[in-house]
Amino acid sequence: MKIESIGVIGAGLMGAGIAEVCAVAGFPVVLVKATGGDPEVARAKIKASLDARVARGKLAATAAVTALERLTVTTDKLAAARCDLIIESIVEDLGEKRALFAELAPHLAPHAILASNTSTLKIADLAAGLREARTIGLHFFSPVPAMALVEVAHTAATDADVVPAAEAFVAALGKTAVPVLDSTGFIVNRLLVPLLLNAIHAYGQGLATAEQIDTAMRLGCGQPVGPLALSDLIGLDVVYAMAKLLYKDTGDACYRPPALLRRLVQEGQLGKKTGRGLYDHTSKPPRENAAVAALIRGGAQRAA
Repeated sequence: MKIESIGVIGAGLMGAGIAEVCAVAGFPVVLVKATGGDPEVARAKIKASLDARVARGKLAATAAVTALERLTVTTDKLAAARCDLIIESIVEDLGEKRALFAELAPHLAPHAILASNTSTLKIADLAAGLREARTIGLHFFSPVPAMALVEVAHTAATDADVVPAAEAFVAALGKTAVPVLDSTGFIVNRLLVPLLLNAIHAYGQGLATAEQIDTAMRLGCGQPVGPLALSDLIGLDVVYAMAKLLYKDTGDACYRPPALLRRLVQEGQLGKKTGRGLYDHTSKPPRENAAVAALIRGGAQRAA
């Protein structure tokens, strides 16, 4: 099959980014603001992102205009259900995603592909008893316009034409598809999460400052962003949720969330999106969160 129209449900950071790259690539896109409210807020967010790309010389002004013309923003989920490919990007919760899939399933064309942008949940669990043969994972990475990878997660029940169609779609976006057998965390997060957790644990033990740990990993391992800064960018709540799910699924101690991560999440210090996490993002450039650094120093002094 050939994918010609895209529905995206969820207009947050990831959903808006997915809708943006699809529209720029020439696909007509229906973006659904799943949480209600004025859908034009989502359109304005995408326009601002496109304008920023034009200002940086990354996108022609005419391409930005035509991309917006291809974009329909609505609160009607069934408008997206008429598309060839429907990508959900709502809250990372198995029950809510399954409820959405159950609502959409009766309205989808037989050939339509239903995809989840989940980063950790199993596609088999999402699709069980619904549209198992035509449901896959399409895991985009943030920020969507800049990141080149999309993990394409499939199960033993996936129809033979689905993964090739998804790969062609990803290629049309100018990105690289990596097919992966369905599992908790797929490839990237199964390998990335232990790195992030170990960095947070090392920081919590007072091994070095946040900046020093990130500098060591950037210069020593060639990473563009250090693991603590990346954790803040992803969102400490998201890192915590991924770790808990992987730990529950595998029982491997490498996925056990460190105490510092759990405390910051409980306090609502979630990283860049809340202004503070491991770093203080209210300062430009971001610097070590003084309250966290003081907490770590206090713990080290008590241990001594």
